[in-house]
Amino acid sequence: MKSYEVNFDGLVGPTHNYGGLSYGNVASQSNSQQSSNPKEAALQGLAKMKALMEMGFQQGVLAPQERPDVAALRRLGFAGSDAQVIERAAKDAMPLLVASCSASSMWVANAATVSPSADTADGRVHFTAANLNCKYHRSIEHPTTSRVLGAMFADQKHFAHHAALPAVAQFGDEGAANHTRFCRDYGQAGVEFFVFGRSAFDTRYPAPQKYPARQTLEASQAVARLHGLSDDGVVYAQQNPSVIDQGVFHNDVIAVGNGEVLFYHEDAFLETDKMLAELQAKLGKRGGNFQSICVPRSQVTVEDAVRSYLFNSQLLSRADGSMLLIVPEECRGNERVWQYLQSLTSSGGLIRKVKVFDLKQSMQNGGGPACLRLRVALNQTELAAVNPGVIMTAPLYGTLTQWVDKHYRDRLSENDLADPQLLLECRTALDELTQILKLGAVYPFQIN
Repeated sequence: MKSYEVNFDGLVGPTHNYGGLSYGNVASQSNSQQSSNPKEAALQGLAKMKALMEMGFQQGVLAPQERPDVAALRRLGFAGSDAQVIERAAKDAMPLLVASCSASSMWVANAATVSPSADTADGRVHFTAANLNCKYHRSIEHPTTSRVLGAMFADQKHFAHHAALPAVAQFGDEGAANHTRFCRDYGQAGVEFFVFGRSAFDTRYPAPQKYPARQTLEASQAVARLHGLSDDGVVYAQQNPSVIDQGVFHNDVIAVGNGEVLFYHEDAFLETDKMLAELQAKLGKRGGNFQSICVPRSQVTVEDAVRSYLFNSQLLSRADGSMLLIVPEECRGNERVWQYLQSLTSSGGLIRKVKVFDLKQSMQNGGGPACLRLRVALNQTELAAVNPGVIMTAPLYGTLTQWVDKHYRDRLSENDLADPQLLLECRTALDELTQILKLGAVYPFQIN
């Protein structure tokens, strides 16, 4: 039976803004308070989805969240009508209003960790929504994320959903941004690669000194247990604390994997040789031939990687067995990175082609091509069981672009977030979107 890696890209929400909320994310902090263009952001993301679909890749879409999150503001003590809650938050605690308006759910690499049926004990595809408890504005996402994923992957015969881990520092979980799967074929048993920044209970593991390590070893181990993964199909690796302190807040900012290949920076991990040997041995036992491409610091520095998001790229398998790398325009704008990519693709190695996308609106908030997609490996039967409304087609692309043009603003500043009309605009848009994507009632305003 044929299997696929389906990329479900996050649709940018109507409140896309530059709040500078993510400490440790250099791009997010450096562009704080600038005016954003939600319409352009959403259209840029849709253009990438359409392009990949037209290249023959299976492509889906994942809906954004309701923002501002008035219920979250009520839990923090703001009372009255929805408009009064927003007004009082803007007057007394603007940072909380900004956080409640964040469109960060667009980066669905953080939505969940996904294990394919070939890896799990019960032969179902398992999803665990990420708690994202390191940052308040992201920690409020997982209840809606769980409902949206449940509406997309509803057939319990094929799909299993787990609640987010306990929302405490010891189980900080950032989802697929710190998870990669290696396999010979998407439908065959593979090796799931969990990368953590620190251990909550074991002091033998060093921790970064400047920026927080968002993923714990204990969270990764818990997800592996929930998904029914066997020990011989899992590898844990620690991210280099020094690169976290240089702005590498997730592993997908310094490494990306697909199929049998890991593309990574020389400084990405601790005990790299030991980790590579374990991946090679375990994948070898499952019929795979693990291969790695190390980008030397002498050619691309960590700073280059963070500024260009070279590794926050999509590594895609093509029909001829070679790989395609989807990178943001910022890679072409960095001379050292672009020179490296030219030499990489001309060498006749595994990665033969690079395709560049303009994702400036997302990039300025700290998310590149890889941040915008959640990978789900599915066999033909499982793909047929997915809600068909979320699978990208040419007609759906046309409908969604019209929807964006109708509902999104082309300029949004911090002051605009205090406008109660923005909440009404968002709810109207999302109510229509759930009908387009056939999701049913997944948002609080539709349920309550």
